[in-house]
Amino acid sequence: MRMAALIFILTLAFLTAVISGSSPATLTLERAFPSNHIIELNQLRARDTHRRILKSSSNSSVAFDVDGTNFYNPLGLYYTTVMLGTPPVEFHLQIDTGSDVLWVSCSSCKDCPQTSGLEIELHFFDPMNSSTSSLIPCSDQRCNSIIQSSDATCSSKNNRCSYSIHYGNLSGTSGYYVSDQIHFVSISKGFLTTNSSAPILFGCSNKRSGGFAKSDRAVDGVFGLGRQKMSVISQFSSQGIAPRVFSHCLRGDSIGGGILVLGEIVEPSIVYTPLVPSQPDYNLNLQSISVKGQPLNIEASVFATSKDRGTIVDSGTALAYLAEEAYDPFVDAITTAIPQSVHTVSIKGNQCFLTAAIVTDIFPQVSLNFAGGASLDLRPLDYLIQQNSIGGKAVWCIGFQKIEGQGKTILGDLVLKDKIVVYDLAGQRIGWADYDCKMPVNISEATGTDRGEHKNAGTSLHDGLKLSKTGCLAIFVTFICYFVFFIYAA
Repeated sequence: MRMAALIFILTLAFLTAVISGSSPATLTLERAFPSNHIIELNQLRARDTHRRILKSSSNSSVAFDVDGTNFYNPLGLYYTTVMLGTPPVEFHLQIDTGSDVLWVSCSSCKDCPQTSGLEIELHFFDPMNSSTSSLIPCSDQRCNSIIQSSDATCSSKNNRCSYSIHYGNLSGTSGYYVSDQIHFVSISKGFLTTNSSAPILFGCSNKRSGGFAKSDRAVDGVFGLGRQKMSVISQFSSQGIAPRVFSHCLRGDSIGGGILVLGEIVEPSIVYTPLVPSQPDYNLNLQSISVKGQPLNIEASVFATSKDRGTIVDSGTALAYLAEEAYDPFVDAITTAIPQSVHTVSIKGNQCFLTAAIVTDIFPQVSLNFAGGASLDLRPLDYLIQQNSIGGKAVWCIGFQKIEGQGKTILGDLVLKDKIVVYDLAGQRIGWADYDCKMPVNISEATGTDRGEHKNAGTSLHDGLKLSKTGCLAIFVTFICYFVFFIYAA
């Protein structure tokens, strides 16, 4: 029996679902903020310098925290509206593809923000007010399983299965695990109902610190989509609700937006490369980098996965980062490939270029070459970021950054935008294809372990999504993405 695909539909601003008889949902896409925000490239880099770059010696599996996003320095914040408990209570949770725990602020939380600069109402979960809530005691088999795969502990003092997560940017959360109902919208052959729910294990935070304790960019918690047992996708797939695969397609234009699907987006041109096994993050085997078709002189060992090295795909990261040994050859190759008439300039440590020409005409294509023969081909707009102008010429800077003293290569939204990206946990692979993300996408009828023939969807739900004929489950998500327009303040 095929599992239904769990589909997360991410839209800009507030999602509106109109349900009327046999009518499909009507989803309104809006831009959360105007495109004239001023922010320098080095400010964005500073905001990106968190968990994976500054990862502690803890065995915890954590990812980039997109904290830095607020009305004043919008750097990209993705959050979903989730209903938990009975009666359901609404929570705004930051989507995180690198960490595993879904956690929300508890009614007993210390140092938790009471208001948010994102103009959302914050809520606190009270287990006593939910008729379906239950605490996870130390004796619970699920607690033992959690302890083996995450930052969980068991306190004999209160017999609670507890957790403590510390992030590299000095943010953190601690609390205890709760089991309760998560509510979502079901879809079948294009029709919507609103009475679906399933049990889920999540963290009830009674302490937040660092960036999580600040009000300017506060949300209610985190929605973990990592590779481990505690992630949302793992819990749903273990119950037969969703397959162990999810996909996204993020628009790279000024409007922004996109779709995140717990299910498989299918496209004939998708190429796949294997995930590196036994890793907590989405690690890939990057073998080489080519500029204008010529491989760079970089030892393959620079990209090999080890304790302090490896290549990670992370949609929660705004920029992209190269291992220190690869950065200078990469920048030099791009600089050498462009016409000498293009003036180069260093702006706060970033390699930038002054030109009045169209960048796609003068800058080379870059290819990231992975195991299995898959290449991630980057157009100039996939590695350059436009800043302000100087003397009537546009300033373009290389968006790839160097991680000083680190061997990590991190592929963020800079290179993932305008592409379908499929995280196939069941098949242990990641795939991608260039795509116009404002166009409809097709969802596979074959899900989970049923890897049969892919068929295009037969029902159009809205402009950006087509459903499979088999039906699926969906959580409709409020997705705020504060896209960044990088303007150099001279």
